[in-house]
Amino acid sequence: MEQLLIWLFAAALILGVFITYLVRFHKSHKKTAREKQDSVDLGLGRPRLQYPQIDVALCIGCGSCVKACPEDDVLGVVYGTATIINGQRCVGHAHCEEVCPVSAIKVGLDDVKSRSDMPILTEQNETSVPGLFIAGELGGLALIRNAMAQGKKVVEEIARRAGRIRDRQMPDLAIIGAGPAGLSAALTAIQYKLKYFVLEELDVGGTILHYPRRKLLISQPVEIPLFGWLKKTEYSKEFLLKTWQEIVARFKVNIRIGEKVEAVEKKEDYFEIHTQKLSYRARFVVLALGRRGTPKKLGVPGEERPKVMYQLMDAQSYTGQHLLVIGGGDSGVETAVGLARQPGNKVSLSYFKRSFFQIKKKNAERITELIQEGKVKPYADLEVVEIKEKSVRLQTDSGTIELPNDYVFVCIGGVPPFEMLKKMGIAFGGQAQIADEVCQKPEKVAPKYLTRT
Repeated sequence: MEQLLIWLFAAALILGVFITYLVRFHKSHKKTAREKQDSVDLGLGRPRLQYPQIDVALCIGCGSCVKACPEDDVLGVVYGTATIINGQRCVGHAHCEEVCPVSAIKVGLDDVKSRSDMPILTEQNETSVPGLFIAGELGGLALIRNAMAQGKKVVEEIARRAGRIRDRQMPDLAIIGAGPAGLSAALTAIQYKLKYFVLEELDVGGTILHYPRRKLLISQPVEIPLFGWLKKTEYSKEFLLKTWQEIVARFKVNIRIGEKVEAVEKKEDYFEIHTQKLSYRARFVVLALGRRGTPKKLGVPGEERPKVMYQLMDAQSYTGQHLLVIGGGDSGVETAVGLARQPGNKVSLSYFKRSFFQIKKKNAERITELIQEGKVKPYADLEVVEIKEKSVRLQTDSGTIELPNDYVFVCIGGVPPFEMLKKMGIAFGGQAQIADEVCQKPEKVAPKYLTRT
């Protein structure tokens, strides 16, 4: 009898543990499924650029990928299978790919052939125009690490081809853009003894120049050609810019600052690059431009006023002011956070959706804390009607409200340089027939698509 009681107690204990686990399992996965549906409703479910691609046939639902992601809510597990929760928040760390025990996940781009905002590239990052390559963010992958790797990759391919057609009367390579991808391409050109030059409109740094002071950039360890490794996972904007300036000086990188490229024309066996000042020639071209382009505008009365800004360079310059930040993405949130931390500022944050849009986990935590402390006043799903000299009018469901205002920061993204690329003859997604032919035999097919508009 005693033995029977022991067995019954053990069975009850096991059953209790199992039922508890089952209830928690069901609640957890139901919660994740609800979060996934919420993100879909907000437009966050569909990936924007790179994202985790999951092979459900291999996935064992261990959750390693979920725990490894620094952005916290990109991935989830729903009833035993990993799934994308907030696809647009993926920034390409690829930690999920590294920790998956069964190699069921890979971070990359979706089918670019169906996307009108993505240039069609071969495995060597060559466009539909033979000899014209893309490296960095313009090709769809974020992160400094990816930009550096692509800059090196494309120039190694160019060096292989240039060896067969070397002509010292003409430069082998023109690199357009001096951000991470362009700098990596230039250093690789030096390494392979190519004759090259870099054209840059502003200064060394590319998109990073537009970031606020002391902004921390998540990079992951990255290798810079000739220079070596940056081994930390975070660096400030100032540290990176200083490092790149030192690299430019040490290796005597041939950069021509103040040269805004307006057109690139394919000739018989070379390119003509036209800037606002001069024209250049080179046998190959690497486009190392960002996707930022020119800032988007609101198109409302008063936007031409001097108090309207499109980026925040130094938050400490603003104290004791009434400030309005427009935009619910990372740029808008980071601007609001920077301004709210300065003494005496009264910061309002207006965004067009009912929640913040595809922002990083750290930014979400920072802005939530400042809102709770009353240092940032959020205005969700509102529209700017007019910017006045000392105030701003916003449209609400119940009418308009007017806020006192000294400065307005418009952080709603930029217009990428896609039109210029299309005039170069570069095929974009949505041109499925072109994409298939170019990717299979670019050297034979691409010339018939070089008509410039």
